[in-house]
Amino acid sequence: MATTNIKVVRLSFATEGGKAFTITIPNPREDLNQAEVLTVMNTIVSENVFQTTSGALTGIRDVKIIDTITEDLFDPPQA
Repeated sequence: MATTNIKVVRLSFATEGGKAFTITIPNPREDLNQAEVLTVMNTIVSENVFQTTSGALTGIRDVKIIDTITEDLFDPPQA
């Protein structure tokens, strides 16, 4: 049985159609800070990097660093 730890940063943007567009990036740097993330997100919006089915990105909605720990309690027998 194993324990796994997965950390991601989730960038969420608003679109012209009023929906959310989310980018999930695995293994963010430990020293990542708000100013760096907001600078990158603002650049993505201003440079129109992504076109979604709901239109262009119009702004920042949210930023989260998510750390998930999974404990596997059962290992199936190998055939």
